[in-house]
Amino acid sequence: MAGQDKKKYKVGMFGGKFMPFHKGHFYCIDVAASQCEKVYVLLFSGGDQENEILINNPGVWYLSIEDRQKHIESAIRKYNNVVFYTIDITGCRNPDGTENWDMETPLVRAVCGEMGAVYGSEPGYKAYFDRAYPEAEYILVDVKRIHYPISGTAIRNMENRKERELWII
Repeated sequence: MAGQDKKKYKVGMFGGKFMPFHKGHFYCIDVAASQCEKVYVLLFSGGDQENEILINNPGVWYLSIEDRQKHIESAIRKYNNVVFYTIDITGCRNPDGTENWDMETPLVRAVCGEMGAVYGSEPGYKAYFDRAYPEAEYILVDVKRIHYPISGTAIRNMENRKERELWII
């Protein structure tokens, strides 16, 4: 369209457990939306870390899959280039029963196809993303948590409900 800036990437992806979905996640989506013609936000459900968190935090409303889906869908409404999917990774297991990210790759590809960028804030994921999506640039966003100094773990560990709710979207 005339008057719009050309985006650097055609397709971008940002995925996670989002336990809970918080302002740091939203910031990453905002960055991706500004750089990509289309952004896929993928909530991975049924993984080892998610199951462990749910077991250790029974009945916590903001960790349910339904709540996370609702919050993400609500947050991305302002964007015309961001779409949301939940991907069930329950069957993506090694023979020993541990989670296998390489088995998740075809599920992501089925949704996103070829990507120009994958977004995240964890440098340790680069080797996997380079192997799984070699055509995509891994874009690290706010690694030092300067814009939003928070993590899902920190939120889950907060005892003060009002403080916790300041971070959750």
